[in-house]
Amino acid sequence: MNSEQLEKYTSAITLSDMEIFVFPELMYSLVLANIMSPIIWQWRELECFKKLEGKSSYRKLMRLKQFIIDEYEFNLDLETWGLTSKAKELGRFGGVISPEDIARSNALFGYEGDKYYFDVDIRRHFGLDKYDSDIIPYWKTETVEAMNAFKQKQGYTKWAGECISLSVLYAAAAFIVCGIPLEDIYMILTPLHSQNFIDIQDGVLTNNRRLVTKTMWFNGTAISNKAQRALRNEKVIIVAHSSGYVHYLYDDATIDKSAYEYFAGQLGSYLSTELTLQIFAGFLRSNRDCQRYFQVCRQCHGHTQFLKAEVLFHYEHSSNFRIADKTFEKLLAEVSDEDFVRYQLPGRIRCDELEEFIEKEKIDLRNSEGREVLEKFIEPVIPDAEQLVAKLSEFVHIEAKLPASDKNYLPNGAIDIPVESSREQVIDYLQQARSGNPSADLAFYAYRDMESCDWQPFVKAAVERNPVSIRMTESMSLEEVYAWLEKIENISIYDGRRLAQPDEVANYKRADGLEKAFLLANVIRQRSAGQDIEIAVDRGEVTVKGAGQYRFVSTKGINKHLGISGDGTIRILG
Repeated sequence: MNSEQLEKYTSAITLSDMEIFVFPELMYSLVLANIMSPIIWQWRELECFKKLEGKSSYRKLMRLKQFIIDEYEFNLDLETWGLTSKAKELGRFGGVISPEDIARSNALFGYEGDKYYFDVDIRRHFGLDKYDSDIIPYWKTETVEAMNAFKQKQGYTKWAGECISLSVLYAAAAFIVCGIPLEDIYMILTPLHSQNFIDIQDGVLTNNRRLVTKTMWFNGTAISNKAQRALRNEKVIIVAHSSGYVHYLYDDATIDKSAYEYFAGQLGSYLSTELTLQIFAGFLRSNRDCQRYFQVCRQCHGHTQFLKAEVLFHYEHSSNFRIADKTFEKLLAEVSDEDFVRYQLPGRIRCDELEEFIEKEKIDLRNSEGREVLEKFIEPVIPDAEQLVAKLSEFVHIEAKLPASDKNYLPNGAIDIPVESSREQVIDYLQQARSGNPSADLAFYAYRDMESCDWQPFVKAAVERNPVSIRMTESMSLEEVYAWLEKIENISIYDGRRLAQPDEVANYKRADGLEKAFLLANVIRQRSAGQDIEIAVDRGEVTVKGAGQYRFVSTKGINKHLGISGDGTIRILG
């Protein structure tokens, strides 16, 4: 491997947000690694999914949402995987991408978003504000094994992951558990978030642990408003798909052009809606200051009664029923009679008359003519009708800031795995695809398959990018580090001949003897930079030589002999 290839393949092991930003093919490699993992395939045998056999993919997806909400936490501890420096990371990628482009696009290097994010102080919200020097968190994403191992980490009671980990988990589980074809799943990465668009029914967006349907997108609730933040306020950096990727900075794209154009159209349709009374209710739910201009009426014993809109929204807040949908009459029935009056409230528009007007005029707020028609209707009552209509227009129509479509398309060949495939067939297919598809090849590195991968990227990552294990052992002597490792439960978080990195060992306090050996090698290298280190595994006995000799026991079934020279050169000796 040349230096750039080595960085890319090492990045497939560590999978930091920065690495995915620079090497976008890594995003899909992690999806494929999770699809190869036995963990998600085991979910299909759970009773909650077994009883949905024969049901629609959409029904299964809704059940998957609840499963992920129940079983996973959203982890926003930025220091889970330790700290690095801007200078170090920029030095790694200087030949691939400029520091200026990184600073304009990556949250850890100064990106703050547009005016909306300045207003809500987004860097403080995410805890990024304290990283105002060269030191930044090593913000990594996780395999499903590492996500599930969080349950072993102090302070956690569930499995966990950050937003990219959760979006990747959703993509893999949507394929395995719900039977949704990979070509119907599009991954969307912005500087501060990661989501998937699933092309099913009117479209579904994943948002951390939750799912957002098109109806939910426009309902105006606090949860939906938060789900909208990324696509409303950030540019999309990467779109990843089974056919490839497109990156807003790179001229070359590997995604199938027609697939990308189709996705842009489907996402655009999802993000826009026609104006109805139900949509207007969603707007008022989201913009409480506008509720004071509207009133609701009902018929009671032959008399018309009126109710302030903000009072009804207050009732709705604690009710299972909603304004302007099929449960509307049930919501009205919950309102105290004392809140209704027998006269039309002055200075307020009747919602029944508004609905009649909307249905008659067929208003399209995307053009000036439609906006002017609505302004004329409401301006006798609402002082700044133009401003309200402008806010309403923004509510019903969002244009995602996608990477430009005028790219140089260089497709590598789509990943084409039938949903009927078994796990074994998936792995066999990806093995065959490795030679022609970079994401398929990188997937085995993300999967940590040490039986079929070059060891050099794994070893390089182990002794260069695992700061947690260094920090956790800094007060210990080497003998104390060894004794501490000996006490750690001798169980790997990865099955078979797959290996954890040192920081996974340090965070989760469980490891095979070979994984412990790499953690010890990382500590030795950090303390004695010029020290040669050797790791040898022979029939289950692991020996680490360098500033002493240490032994561990491995059940991985791996026989290997490798060396790490004082200058950092990695040698595979056998």
